[in-house]
Amino acid sequence: MMNISDRLKTVASLITAGNSVADIGTDHGYIPIYLALNDLTKKAVAMDINEGPLSRAADNIQKYNVGSCVETRISDGLCGLAENEVDTIVIAGMGGLLINRILEDNMKVALSAKEIILSPHSDVPKVREFLADNGLMVTDEVMVKDEGKYYFVLKAVKGHDDIEERELYKIYGHILFEHKDKVFYEYLINEKKKRENILEKMSESSNSERKAALKKESELITEGLIEYESI
Repeated sequence: MMNISDRLKTVASLITAGNSVADIGTDHGYIPIYLALNDLTKKAVAMDINEGPLSRAADNIQKYNVGSCVETRISDGLCGLAENEVDTIVIAGMGGLLINRILEDNMKVALSAKEIILSPHSDVPKVREFLADNGLMVTDEVMVKDEGKYYFVLKAVKGHDDIEERELYKIYGHILFEHKDKVFYEYLINEKKKRENILEKMSESSNSERKAALKKESELITEGLIEYESI
């Protein structure tokens, strides 16, 4: 059996069992292979813009003997995927702005999928904003801690969620609060401490705009902690 990171297991856990899947920026092909080995998909496409990662993925597909349901395909983002070809699109392990660009470059293909699973390593609020602006809503979300780092993992489908209009939810969404996600609570505490430590080290003459921004962020995190504890 294949061992994959907690982050990738969490990504896989949000994929609807039985769905056909395209993994964008697949690297070693771990997610499609994991799904195939656990009978969670009958068709998966491991896609990457570079030959190197696809070669590694192909080697792993052969190693785990899942070539009957997992294929590799060179592709810049979603360019190599047809509309309605798969049920689930996975884009994980890259920055949020790049994820937005990949989706924006091929919105017809993106919107033809039943669900999109995303795990941006940065600019998560920008991803939330992009989804909302393009007719997609987050229906499930998990936070995972892997090797000391925190990762958001989101499932989006076509639709609109009015609840995201609140500033707190624009940054963190509402699902992690509703699910009382323990890793998320730990993350909020950690983020608050980070900002408090920075503020303590800043002198009176330090950049006032930076100070104000940090205080605003800290206040929003405090609001989030209160929200979490009140549910």
